[in-house]
Amino acid sequence: MFQNPEQFANATKTLFEFQLETFNTLTNRAMQGVEQAVALNIATARKALDDQIDAGRKVNASVTPQEAMDVINARLQPGMAATNAYNQQLGALLSEMSNDFHKAADAHLAEAKSNLSALIYDVTKNVRPGSDNAVEIVKNAIENAFKGYEQVTQATRDAVKAFEQQVEKANASGKKG
Repeated sequence: MFQNPEQFANATKTLFEFQLETFNTLTNRAMQGVEQAVALNIATARKALDDQIDAGRKVNASVTPQEAMDVINARLQPGMAATNAYNQQLGALLSEMSNDFHKAADAHLAEAKSNLSALIYDVTKNVRPGSDNAVEIVKNAIENAFKGYEQVTQATRDAVKAFEQQVEKANASGKKG
């Protein structure tokens, strides 16, 4: 068992710092994804606005109503293609983010399990006779901390999955309309 309370405090601090590092890594990746999505939205909106201005100028320059209708009709197909391209880019971004989250979570989970095993070994290697209850309490505390980490990881995965489903719904309704 730990020879003094400082060893236990340091081990607990290490686990907590590891959990915090994992949370920060995943949060940073989420923020990068949001930045990329915002950049994509701005670029798409800017292009759509430029296209609308160009089409408006062409409609204004039209001599006959038929020419104006031809300009408007000519804009429909590229507009749908632009919408599909946007949906594909957004889907690729979300897929990349999801993969990054899963990789980071899996890597941190594996490292956390390794650290947990080492910590439990350290706790139990020098057990004094009669201190079995104390060992069980420490083991349970460590295991509960790890379970909390697993719950945070699962909650993050669930949030990413829910977000992806909402985007898929939005994309599907955009394709229908």
